[in-house]
Amino acid sequence: MGYKTILVHCDASKTVAHHLDVAVDVAKRFDARLVGVHARPPFEAPFSFEGGSFPMDTFYRAYEDAASADEKAAASAFEKATKGKSLATEWRIANGFSDDQLAVQSRYADLIVVGQAADDSPEIQADLPETVALSTGRPVLVVPHIGVKKAPGKKIMLCWNASREAARAAADALPFLKAAEKVVVLVVEPKSSSDGHGAEPGADVALWLSRHGVKVDVQREVAPDADIGSVILSRAADLDIDMIVMGVYGHSRVREFVMGGASRTLLQSMTVPVLMAH
Repeated sequence: MGYKTILVHCDASKTVAHHLDVAVDVAKRFDARLVGVHARPPFEAPFSFEGGSFPMDTFYRAYEDAASADEKAAASAFEKATKGKSLATEWRIANGFSDDQLAVQSRYADLIVVGQAADDSPEIQADLPETVALSTGRPVLVVPHIGVKKAPGKKIMLCWNASREAARAAADALPFLKAAEKVVVLVVEPKSSSDGHGAEPGADVALWLSRHGVKVDVQREVAPDADIGSVILSRAADLDIDMIVMGVYGHSRVREFVMGGASRTLLQSMTVPVLMAH
């Protein structure tokens, strides 16, 4: 098992190079085809005011100019990131909103790479990472908007709560986990039950991973004030982790997505890439 088609979201933000560089590194590592996707948003006509209307052609020209400039910037960033890397690549323009188009395009990929939205980057939809994770059925690697200090995947933390989502994330991350030098299975506030953690929380998943040749350590923690997300981030820093793997849960209603507390904390305050799966 490996990643053979990796999809990377190519926006026009100032930070796009950060997740493009990670996507290129991962694609080279797994000898995968890297597909860059830029979503061109549809034109949305402004509302008319009483006593007259906006000059529609003026607004359309402004939209067309902005959309074309963003498309050109994204294509240039993708070309710069992949040039001379001896990598199979593909460039796509998708007409529509980023979350909708990535959901469709991702059905034919093994891994999706997106960037974390920054407060000053309106080009990236604020909830894009979680929206993609909840709607695609594929693992999503989210790269911090500040970039990374080193290539992710040598020291990985798997957040384990014995849920379906955690199991999905662990399975989707197997190519990374098998290649890692060290994997820490982090279990926070575990409670043994017949349908979840066994008598020794973390032992069952560690045994399963070891059969895949993964080098595993299990670490159990408590979460003061039930702030599991902060515990995960703190332990990741303590252990010099360069990638976090976690299952995400939530639900969608129309275009409103609701995430679990730990997921929200990590997506807001992440300092290393997070591989999420639902």
